[in-house]
Amino acid sequence: MSSARPAPHQPVADELIDLLSLERLEDNLFRGQSRDIGTKYVFGGQVLGQSLSAAQATVDPAAGRLAHSLHAYFLRAGDVNAPIVYDVDRTRDGGSFSVRRVTAIQHGKVIFFCAASFQALEDGATHQPPMPQVPPPEDVPELPPVPAHIMASLAPKVQRWLSRQGPFEFRHVHPRNELKPERLPPFQQIWFRLTQPVGDSDALHRALLAYVSDFQLLGTANFPHGISYYQPNVQMASLDHALWFHRPFRTDDWLLYSIDSPTAQNSRGLARGQIFDRQGQLVASVQQEGLIRVLPDADAARHVPAKD
Repeated sequence: MSSARPAPHQPVADELIDLLSLERLEDNLFRGQSRDIGTKYVFGGQVLGQSLSAAQATVDPAAGRLAHSLHAYFLRAGDVNAPIVYDVDRTRDGGSFSVRRVTAIQHGKVIFFCAASFQALEDGATHQPPMPQVPPPEDVPELPPVPAHIMASLAPKVQRWLSRQGPFEFRHVHPRNELKPERLPPFQQIWFRLTQPVGDSDALHRALLAYVSDFQLLGTANFPHGISYYQPNVQMASLDHALWFHRPFRTDDWLLYSIDSPTAQNSRGLARGQIFDRQGQLVASVQQEGLIRVLPDADAARHVPAKD
């Protein structure tokens, strides 16, 4: 059974892999633990990665089919202190494709559902856009730590988020100070990789990418407005998430996340991303719409539910 708490001195990447390794309750029923990483509710990437893990566990490995797309809706905020049950419907196993529908349940209510499609690798026509011209990750410095006096002034959840040693390393090509956000064009490029090597399982790397694809994405829609998730009167929540896997990749090698936000309106922002490997191959594409509310004050943000 997966545990929500890491063993003493357990590497954080191993902890994440453990989090994505679900307990099988029945043929199509799984249970995953939750982890508080400093977000107010369950991190959306956790539910994405766990739901894809559940779907993959019901696809016959002998068929050689890998996930090529995932389309998801976040319905309710998840409780970080409770496990999540994943119910998989084996919707279709055709001659070339398999489709699974996954429903995530917590406290007796559906909090999330998605559909995932699987296909064996095939030869066919190939094209893609060029990778953005950016410095290699070795030439991009890590973000400096938040000064202690500033950290002490932040809410406990924000402190936990900013001080965590996460399983992924991020290097921002054009860093933005989220604690003093300035108005910028709505795009960014970020190199990322898992902090330690893992095995060669394509299914594992896809689940890991589903997890990390939720980082940095929606925040790009805040750039033109000079606001940040860290501000106590700003309320943000993922509404949906789409992910396409194009080519094989490794999450323990550097990948470039190129993100832009084409529009925001009606308290919703849209963000889209392209993920390239170091060789310039486009390995995945992502899109997400999310709720972005700027409320009068922090007290209003605490009392207006993000999703109702």
